[in-house]
Amino acid sequence: MANKLKLGIPKGSLQDATIALFQRAGWNIYANGRSYFPSIDDSEIECTLIRAQEMARYVDHGALDAGLTGIDWVVESGREVKSVTSLVYAKQSRQRVRWVLAVPEDSPYQKAEDLADKIIATELVEVTKRYFAEKGVPVKVEFSWGATEVKPPTLADAIVEVTETGSSLKANRLRIIDTVMASETHLIANPASYEDPWKKRKLDNIALMLNAAMAAQGQVGLMLNVRNSDLSEVLSVLPSLNSPTVSALSNPSWVAVNTIIDETLVRDVIPKLKAANATGIVEYALSKVVL
Repeated sequence: MANKLKLGIPKGSLQDATIALFQRAGWNIYANGRSYFPSIDDSEIECTLIRAQEMARYVDHGALDAGLTGIDWVVESGREVKSVTSLVYAKQSRQRVRWVLAVPEDSPYQKAEDLADKIIATELVEVTKRYFAEKGVPVKVEFSWGATEVKPPTLADAIVEVTETGSSLKANRLRIIDTVMASETHLIANPASYEDPWKKRKLDNIALMLNAAMAAQGQVGLMLNVRNSDLSEVLSVLPSLNSPTVSALSNPSWVAVNTIIDETLVRDVIPKLKAANATGIVEYALSKVVL
């Protein structure tokens, strides 16, 4: 029987961002709106759409060899899974999300200790209980099925909710008073599956390519030619992931320079390079950067 990796893709808010990341890494995943079994252009992978909140459970049980989910849900579940790699991306951005403690903006609460004996609504029940227990603050933590932002002050005194930018909380007149935990997406694996040599190699390769695709985001390549006499000035202009590559040309008086820089810097760097007597300056897109 051919080797097959059973991979869980998070259904819901992370789904589109995950599929887009896999595409940049070289895998095309085709998700039909009605099917929980997306197709993928890799005969060695079998995909299943699973809610991020449940991913760790199915990976732990061995129903899936691996899956992508937030480390928050792994911690919440208490399941024993292997983290293959962390991947800092979310629904809207390439940054960590935060689970924050929020209260009505006109409430008197300023810190967690002010919420003693109050009701806290959240999806992240176990983590929230531990957070307050560590502070020695007695509260009643209630599970929220969704629309958590609308519950204070009538249905709860405060909430613990996930946010990327805080805009939804502000729109619902809520004020953040603490961060309960930060989270990012992880590629997790069943420990027994990760001990299988073929599955480990496959997962490590997936992790390598996903990280390479993420590292390329927001970066561009620059190549240019410059006289040896002007090389020092050109190099002083260039920020780089590592030292720029300098290569000899057929004309011994000239060299070629190749480097990677943040895309936001290009508009300032290219005029400086031109002023430093660089010529043949070419900016090019990057699809993957393996560090």
